[in-house]
Amino acid sequence: MIDSAADLRDHYPQPTGRAVDKTLDHLDAHCRRFLALAPFAVLASGDASGRLDASPRGGAPGFVRVHDERTLWLPDAPGNNRLDSFSNIAETGRAGLLFLIPGVDETLRVNGSARVRVEPEVLGAFSSERRLPRAVLEITVEEAYLHCAKALMRSRLWRADAQTPREALPPTSQILNDQTGRADREETQEEMAARYAPDL
Repeated sequence: MIDSAADLRDHYPQPTGRAVDKTLDHLDAHCRRFLALAPFAVLASGDASGRLDASPRGGAPGFVRVHDERTLWLPDAPGNNRLDSFSNIAETGRAGLLFLIPGVDETLRVNGSARVRVEPEVLGAFSSERRLPRAVLEITVEEAYLHCAKALMRSRLWRADAQTPREALPPTSQILNDQTGRADREETQEEMAARYAPDL
């Protein structure tokens, strides 16, 4: 059992070379290009007691905007109103993002301070979108770096022959009824997609 950072480091060699040198404190041209192509991100946050959360976020490529070389703006899209991520960020002022581009095995990691913005001038930056966001998450970049491709290569995530048919799982409504004990009308995946469509 390892229960300290010192013991953990004794178990692994020190990182060297590019693994250390690649970390930036800003978004260079390569980071900006990656963000312009990324339609998907995972937003990581934690509350003041240390409970953690990771939430998927998606949109058209470039949906997370580069405001300047140290600042990202992530518009909030309609969801379930649990506000897990935003509540955590309101408590701790910290967030991490992992960006993915379909077909690209490398990922982009961005960590930094964060706050929820609702000022009209910030929301107005997204006036060209189909709808204005209710809030915008602002991340001040402290670390930005390209993460190596090994995990996505091992998982074969983008390989067509590695895709799992949706029918391998029950419909989402059946899963939720089983997990909650509710008896809501079950809907097909197609019906669910049609119900979600106005909020996409």
